[in-house]
Amino acid sequence: MENFRNYYELLGVERNSPPDEIKKAFRRLARLYHPDLNQGDKGAEEKFKEFNEAYRVLSDPAARSQYDQFTRFWRGKKNRTNQDFWSGSRDDDRNDRSKPEEDFSQFGDFNSFIDQLLGRRPKPNSYSRSEAEVGNSRQGRTSTVEAEPSEDFRSENMRSSAKAAPPRPKNIEAELRLPLEKAYQGGRERIKLEDGRSLEVDMPAGMVPGHKIRLRGQGIANGDLFLKIDVAPHHRFRLVGTDVHCALSVTPAEAILGGFVEVPTLDGLVKISLPAGVTVGQKLRLASKGFPDEHGKRGDQLLEIQVAIPRTVSQAERELYEKIRSIESFNPRLDDASP
Repeated sequence: MENFRNYYELLGVERNSPPDEIKKAFRRLARLYHPDLNQGDKGAEEKFKEFNEAYRVLSDPAARSQYDQFTRFWRGKKNRTNQDFWSGSRDDDRNDRSKPEEDFSQFGDFNSFIDQLLGRRPKPNSYSRSEAEVGNSRQGRTSTVEAEPSEDFRSENMRSSAKAAPPRPKNIEAELRLPLEKAYQGGRERIKLEDGRSLEVDMPAGMVPGHKIRLRGQGIANGDLFLKIDVAPHHRFRLVGTDVHCALSVTPAEAILGGFVEVPTLDGLVKISLPAGVTVGQKLRLASKGFPDEHGKRGDQLLEIQVAIPRTVSQAERELYEKIRSIESFNPRLDDASP
């Protein structure tokens, strides 16, 4: 049997290891060999694909049972020549033989068996579906990222008999609403789909409404899953393209005299020099404080001035306001009546 792969040995676990040990081993290896952390290293990328395939099989009880039965079938064909192939004991082997076996003679090689087990179509010289790539288009763009298999997800394709005809791959679409800060920063996100599956996804930074995340192999029968991004309304910021709009409240004194004030941005508070004599509705621009575009260039943040009037004032403040009123020459009603 050509191309046989020992998934237990690949992940560095024992044959009788419980699911949590298999999961820990996979996550440790995935962090070391993830394509995003090994840019341009084809060897690391291939290793990551192998680890991902091994985890998909061993993390699912039904698929793992099929794999173990196929392994015993393979060992029989090899006339049991490589006795040390498994790290398991002879007692484990005798116990396994007590279980009912299936006829795997229909499979010409190991790859065809795995393709059938995982419900995917065979591809020449390739046996793993995992890829990590990010697209570059902006509105309506599609990014392809790697979704880590979750303990909550057990594919129906894995539970089906290896003799059943594989269903056709089908792409599906779901909507994912993110907080504005998460859409801006990106990062790891756990999502729950309507069909009950739970996935962890590395989200790229700077996602805008209409952006699509493509998860390879997470659709129906190894099709793809497209997550359409929506950004939830924010209590302070409003996203318009790659620009961020927000209101900036100032006191009457700040509006008249200007000065340094703190302004909230997506990166935190920044201090700006407010020009003297700003008016309600006037807009100030903070360059490069918005969302990044497809080339990494950031939009701007637009601040709309609002003058806030205090509800209560101290006695000293009232006396000063009275004095200002007695000496001020500005009359907005008179100016409004001028032709």
